Amino acid sequence: MLDYSQIIVQISILVDAGLVVLIWMVQLIIYPSFTYYKSEDLIKWHQKYTNRIAVIVVPLMLSQLAFAIVAVFLNLSFTTIITLLIVLFLWIFTFVSFAPLHFKISEGNTNQKILKLLIQRNWIRTFLWSVLLVLHLIVSICI
Repeated sequence: MLDYSQIIVQISILVDAGLVVLIWMVQLIIYPSFTYYKSEDLIKWHQKYTNRIAVIVVPLMLSQLAFAIVAVFLNLSFTTIITLLIVLFLWIFTFVSFAPLHFKISEGNTNQKILKLLIQRNWIRTFLWSVLLVLHLIVSICI
């Protein structure tokens, strides 16, 4: 008989791993590279970047949210609730904090203060997505 909670944890690990690899690349390579562009070049690149990265990020974030919700319903526990709360925070934080910064860049506001803010705030997402992966790895070992 299939244990759906184990399957969800295993798929969640894959989704989390994808997001962790992506967010560390964004944090260490992509966002810092923005500081080296001339303003007009960054504006051109940024539009392409946001459209292209969305093709990867949106399905991963939607999957992570769906699995976190399903996990709560299948196995209500401290871990599933914490996971869902972290995922919800990441969604809210992304739309409240990062979307406006990206809109500013797209509109031509590419000053160093905005770019550094993007890098600084992204450490929170980097940390939380890494925590989620570690949490799911620990849970997978324990079940």
